[in-house]
Amino acid sequence: MEPQLLHRVADSVATVVVHHPAKRNAMTTAMWRALPELLDTLADDPAVRALVLTGEGATFCAGADISTLRDSAEEAQLLAVRAEEALAAFPRPTLAVVRGHCVGGGAQLAAACDLRFAEEGALFGVTPAKLGVVYPASSTRRLVSLVGPATAKYLLFSGELIDAGRALRTGLVDEVLAEDELDERVAEFTRVLVSRSQLTQAAAKEFANGRTDRDEHWAAQARGSGDTAEGVAAFLERRRPDFGWSVPPRATTPG
Repeated sequence: MEPQLLHRVADSVATVVVHHPAKRNAMTTAMWRALPELLDTLADDPAVRALVLTGEGATFCAGADISTLRDSAEEAQLLAVRAEEALAAFPRPTLAVVRGHCVGGGAQLAAACDLRFAEEGALFGVTPAKLGVVYPASSTRRLVSLVGPATAKYLLFSGELIDAGRALRTGLVDEVLAEDELDERVAEFTRVLVSRSQLTQAAAKEFANGRTDRDEHWAAQARGSGDTAEGVAAFLERRRPDFGWSVPPRATTPG
């Protein structure tokens, strides 16, 4: 099978799989180009309420396919940043599920997700210093927001790999699971995500990502949605809430 991004939607969760096992799921130019378009398609699917990004088999993603850097390293980096930004802007919760190596462009993609769950034994690295590449400013800021400046400098200056335990301690990952527990935990957690208020999640995602010009927008959405009344009623009646608000199509999303 050619290197590609595979995807499926089940139980309101979209799963995107980086599939290039011959090169430990390294991202080719075509794969970088394809990711924003795929994310747009999934964002417009009302059945999708959360997204999981993972790699084929025992590796998450070993980064960019180095052969793609020979022609134009600058263009390759631009494509990677566009893919990263598209992932960060996905309007619903995103979860990177990491096994094995999560290095270079793979770490860039994982950091762009809202959350990261890793298998014990996973390894993380940000490796531009090994290639003489200037890591993008936006990617550097995102890494610093996750792990703080000291750990970001350690990763960027050295290009060294860190294990899942250290990644957990520094905030690069949110949970570390045993090999036989990761899939079950991801399934359990995504069920939780899709059961919660999309209104709460969408507003929280914008606020947490630093947007400061939408306070009144989200207050108005809350007043008109009925989600709060439904949530309170469901709590008092000891039943599962049936939240009605959903992320609007991009064409009608207010600025």
